[in-house]
Amino acid sequence: MEYTATKSQLAKVIRERRAVKKGYNNKEVKKETILELLQDAIWAPNHGMRQPWRFIFVGQNKRPDFAKKVAATYPEERQKNREDYLNEPNAILVVVMEEAEIQKQWEENYGAVACMVQNFWLLAWEKQLGVVWKTNPHMYDPAVNDLLQLKENEKIIGFLHLGYFDEKPAVKERTPIEEKFSLF
Repeated sequence: MEYTATKSQLAKVIRERRAVKKGYNNKEVKKETILELLQDAIWAPNHGMRQPWRFIFVGQNKRPDFAKKVAATYPEERQKNREDYLNEPNAILVVVMEEAEIQKQWEENYGAVACMVQNFWLLAWEKQLGVVWKTNPHMYDPAVNDLLQLKENEKIIGFLHLGYFDEKPAVKERTPIEEKFSLF
């Protein structure tokens, strides 16, 4: 497959991409669409070709049950709020990373997964599929690991909340790069 996007097209997608946290429409996020996006997203750089990622898709029909089970890991007074929160997106993609015992490899794996998530996000944006990477407390709860049947050497890296949108979120300006750049 030949890469045909120009630098300006790629830069435009990078600059236009936003975190879509709310305002999802009712269009269903289908498993087939997510698989298609992941087929390209996994071409992220990853040291030693470890490909340290795994994905758990929670589609529209399973989301209410999933939300209820994850919310049950919170104190009773917060469960309704967490259940409602997890029912906001049209679908959820749980991103799981294989944890390495060696710190250097752990960090390489995390970097690879983060690159893969960015690839996925950019590809989704082109389809007007909103994404936001969530790292809420439930992803650290062993009961959620059990619910998702994680292996002993796996860690949840994030819940990608997904949904199609009609209006793009507003631009949030970045700090000028000159303020973050220096010479040695």
